[in-house]
Amino acid sequence: MNLQIKKVKKYSGELTDFDLEKLRISLSKSGASEIETAEVLEAMEPHIHEGMTTRALYKLAFRQLKRVSGTLAARYSLKRALRDLGPAGYYFEQWTSRFLQNYGFETVENLVIRGHAVTHEADVIAKQAKELLWIECKFRNTVDAKISVTTPMYLLSRIKDISGIDYEIFGETQRFTQGWLITNAYLTKDAMDFGEYYGIRMLSWDYPVGKSIKNLVDQKALYPITCLTTMTKREKDFLLSKKCILVKDLYENPEKLDNNFVFEKRNKAKIMQEVKELVGEVGT
Repeated sequence: MNLQIKKVKKYSGELTDFDLEKLRISLSKSGASEIETAEVLEAMEPHIHEGMTTRALYKLAFRQLKRVSGTLAARYSLKRALRDLGPAGYYFEQWTSRFLQNYGFETVENLVIRGHAVTHEADVIAKQAKELLWIECKFRNTVDAKISVTTPMYLLSRIKDISGIDYEIFGETQRFTQGWLITNAYLTKDAMDFGEYYGIRMLSWDYPVGKSIKNLVDQKALYPITCLTTMTKREKDFLLSKKCILVKDLYENPEKLDNNFVFEKRNKAKIMQEVKELVGEVGT
């Protein structure tokens, strides 16, 4: 591949350097082999031009990757699939809850508790061993959205208001031990620095390095149902409304496709094939 272009345009309109190696790595992280990655890049080459938007570049890569394998395209589309849990943050909170459960936490959503000064509604409360965690979920449905330092500042004030109080949660009396911030967006450096200083654990699309949402999702195949390429939006919305949030949920409960008013019989086999390819190797 011998591209001469130098700049692509970000969602914000800002021009940035085109990085072929970064594109190659993002394709390979979908699970594509070296040969498959080269095949996709070769197919993309005639369509890539100077000043192309990163959104158009992503769509082109997704389209070409889907021609190679729908499963690879589904993995590649994780970031978009998380945004598709919107437009509000309700399904992202449910996804976060299921995500944490698969990492050994007990969870409860939308619980209202009384602090020292005011009441608070939790997005998610999680428990593991003696740790009781207040989870603040911040959902964003724009491509380059960043969470500023004001969000962990706000979370810190909440944690202060609920600290030192005994709560009856998960069948026992406990006190909160830490606050977490989980987002599908990026974090500003100030947000990271503030969280690290005050002991707020933060998890974003690319932070912490090596243990980000992207990394942790891939490790256990915790893909949201919205990443499936064999389903229509109507079908995905139906499953979300039935609390089928993860592809893994469908893998474990294929009967969720039994509604013939929503799912076409001829398409069910294709859906389940993609589901098995996405999570089958990891297991349940």
